[in-house]
Amino acid sequence: MERKWWKEAVVYQIYPRSFKDSNGDGIGDLNGIREKLQYLKLLGIDVIWLSPIYQSPNDDNGYDISDYKMIMDEFGTMKDFNDLLKEAHEIGIRIIMDLVVNHTSDEHPWFLESRKSRENPYRDYYIWREGKGVGVPPNNWGACFGGSAWKLDENTGMYYLHLFSPKQPDLNWENETVRREVFEMMDWWCRKGIDGFRMDVISMISKNQAFPDGEVKEGLYGDFSPYAVHGPMVHTYLKEMNEKVLSKYDLMTVGETAGVTVEEARKYAGAQEHELNMVFHFEHVEGDGELLKWTDKKPDLLRLKKILSRWQEELGEEAWNSLYWDNHDQPRAVSRFGDDSSRYRAVSAKMLATCLHMMRGTPYIYQGEELGMTNFPFTELTQFKDIESLNAYGELTGKGLVSHEKMMSYLRCKSRDHARTPMQWDDGPSAGFTVSVPWISVNPNYTEINAKKELADKNSVFHYYRKLIELRKKYEIIVYGSYQLIMKEDARVFAYIRSLQSERLLVLCNFSDEEAAVSIPEEFLREDVKCLIDNYDNPSSQRRGRLLPYEAAAYYLGKEKN
Repeated sequence: MERKWWKEAVVYQIYPRSFKDSNGDGIGDLNGIREKLQYLKLLGIDVIWLSPIYQSPNDDNGYDISDYKMIMDEFGTMKDFNDLLKEAHEIGIRIIMDLVVNHTSDEHPWFLESRKSRENPYRDYYIWREGKGVGVPPNNWGACFGGSAWKLDENTGMYYLHLFSPKQPDLNWENETVRREVFEMMDWWCRKGIDGFRMDVISMISKNQAFPDGEVKEGLYGDFSPYAVHGPMVHTYLKEMNEKVLSKYDLMTVGETAGVTVEEARKYAGAQEHELNMVFHFEHVEGDGELLKWTDKKPDLLRLKKILSRWQEELGEEAWNSLYWDNHDQPRAVSRFGDDSSRYRAVSAKMLATCLHMMRGTPYIYQGEELGMTNFPFTELTQFKDIESLNAYGELTGKGLVSHEKMMSYLRCKSRDHARTPMQWDDGPSAGFTVSVPWISVNPNYTEINAKKELADKNSVFHYYRKLIELRKKYEIIVYGSYQLIMKEDARVFAYIRSLQSERLLVLCNFSDEEAAVSIPEEFLREDVKCLIDNYDNPSSQRRGRLLPYEAAAYYLGKEKN
């Protein structure tokens, strides 16, 4: 397998609004990130992925962009960004940007022009269609954030498509001029010296131009995904993007590709396809609820193992995996997949980290994950800020599909706001995030869970992540070894073997709060097997055949590294 820096890297995602406030307005900013670069250097990460920092009205927290070449006022200035990029590069940290080009804000100059008249030169920058009749949209598609995916523009009497919020009109990628504008903007950022792009909902840029009705699964609206996800021209457009921009620079590129299969992922990220380096799939974090995303049940480990193992095994040598438990759109990993009680929070956070970072692929750490930050204990609907959460509550309770109590339980488990509460730096006011009132409430457990406390404790979740990252840089097998699931039908233990030539690595993870028996392969019973890492103080090598609650361990067999 070809070696690449982005395969060997560990990525740290920053949600700027919630990371660190440097000017006391309650909102995180670029200079706040600069203040914490040495913290990230100590952790050992190689790449920062910045969630959107462009000028935006903030209908969807920056994923609605009104100017791609300006910095959001709340986050600082272009000089602040340039300083951040320079200082990060000086200490060996790369920066990748969030690329949001399926849609813009409805306040973007292109859309302001586009909606002026049917004859405007910018009209074809977006997707406009006639309704089927008075007050009837062009088709029955529902938007991701609720309601119809079409909005009537009273001025011109036509509907525009928005697969997300009405303030996020979809760009018309069929228009060659739109593609040229997007590629020029990307090239502008690359010339600035950024190191790559995470591409927001990039699998949705091509739509079936017939715009047929979708199947109605829940409620009033049709499913657009067969006609607007992995659409007919998506790979043509990405190959053009690669040719015009990406191939000219040494970049890391990862596509957010909802609904992607392994087969489709090979097209996006296959080494010979000349599109992207890797994709994010969502199988392991979506679709496990009573109402798709919405559930309050713990994930099923057998299902989780099956999904993650299929991606490990079937991508094989052809394409590269991205590895993550959580991000800005997901609840906190330790609350979802582990145990956020005081008894097991730290040990289960370490277990989850072991399970993920020992797999083949590029690991992504979401801010606060390295501290074992947990979900927020929401009690009132008024505490939520997220447009998706609020719209889902209104739609599902409004249709009588879910009670208020049940929907609140779902939101306490799955709301995107869990990931967006401020980073917990210390036990001072507002967790050291700001000197004023934060834009969203700080988790009240910040006095116990914070970076200051964890940095001082050599057995903390933070220092465990440091060790995992160090091991990844030392042992090639962790990056490039093949993967084999063992104990496939065990409902409590996730166990697998990595292999690279004569080297072997055994990874054992107990996902339960009870002791679990494990079947140790005979080759790992040899005296020269080394325990690389264990999340309990007394390594499980002394207790072969048993794992303590949420215990994780990795055993190495091979020539020891210097």
